[in-house]
Amino acid sequence: MKDDIPSRRFPIVTVAIIFLNTLVWIYEVSLGPYMDHLIYAFGATPSELFHYTLPGQLFILTSAMFLHGGWMHFLGNMLYLWVFGDNVEDRLGRFRFLLFYLLTGYIATLAHVWSDPASPVPLIGASGAIAGVLGGYFVLFPRARVLTLLPIFIFISFVHIPAVVFLGIWFILQIFNQAMNLQGAQTVAFLAHIAGFAAGALLIRVFQKYRY
Repeated sequence: MKDDIPSRRFPIVTVAIIFLNTLVWIYEVSLGPYMDHLIYAFGATPSELFHYTLPGQLFILTSAMFLHGGWMHFLGNMLYLWVFGDNVEDRLGRFRFLLFYLLTGYIATLAHVWSDPASPVPLIGASGAIAGVLGGYFVLFPRARVLTLLPIFIFISFVHIPAVVFLGIWFILQIFNQAMNLQGAQTVAFLAHIAGFAAGALLIRVFQKYRY
């Protein structure tokens, strides 16, 4: 639900990304049964991605990050970005955070494309980029505590979990789900989550070190 590290300044880039995702999602919902046309036009379809020129590829890789396939997909992504994005933006600065977000999102999408290059199914969602933010947070704030809603049988409890445990469990679940995905048809791009998280964890110090 939230972490225990206050931001030193308003996270304008994080809020702007959430705002843009929300506008696009409202437009998607307004299309009703024609939503699929938008997804196929602006999602990152592995079998078609490399038919575009480089500028076209970058456009599709970017547009795909602002599309979602359902309410839970949209709301879950925005909640994670709200909880973890502000602190990473605070540490990197606004411009570097935006570059970091986009780059880890591109890496996540390309990892999925590499794993299934003939797939005709478009990849959409901010999950890969947000996984990059989670990876960066994991490195920068391992001792932070995350307020988490924890269902226990029929009861719901709120507990504070160390970020290193919370995000470590999240990452392990992505690996487990990817292994299960290999047994059947892929409906969620767990490899993109894994690649995004790993890219974020590896690149965060580079973005923190060099100032633009």
